Amino acid sequence: MIRLPLAGPALPTVELAAAEAHSSSSERCRVLAVDDNRDAARMLGQALGALGCTVQVVHDGAAALAALLAFSPELVLLDIGLPGMDGYELARRLRLASSHPALRIVAVTGYGQSSDRVRSRAAGFDDHVVKPVSLEILRRVLAGNGSLNGPQQ
Repeated sequence: MIRLPLAGPALPTVELAAAEAHSSSSERCRVLAVDDNRDAARMLGQALGALGCTVQVVHDGAAALAALLAFSPELVLLDIGLPGMDGYELARRLRLASSHPALRIVAVTGYGQSSDRVRSRAAGFDDHVVKPVSLEILRRVLAGNGSLNGPQQ
């Protein structure tokens, strides 16, 4: 027989981060999170919300393009491995459709090889982070301090 203790409160570090974010910044970043994995997308959305962002979560390319126009995000966190229209194609289309001159698109993906980073840069991504994304990396991405070629996690 194996006994496991009940889990504590969900995401205590996210709650702490929320307090830090709200106390240090009054501006709320508008973030569009795109991931076909609904659980991963929900968790990313919750973490971003706790960090003080206004977030919209969608699960496919068509919904992301519609959200770009309706929600007008400053930042798009985009999974590359989407079914149908993959993240590379979606990033290209988001760039063409955006009226936001400083729109940042960041790959949040399981693809972490050097060739994946080169390909994401060529597709129009501003940054590339590998899942799972820690809160520290997420903070750096929100601050614009990520690095396509630097170490992740």
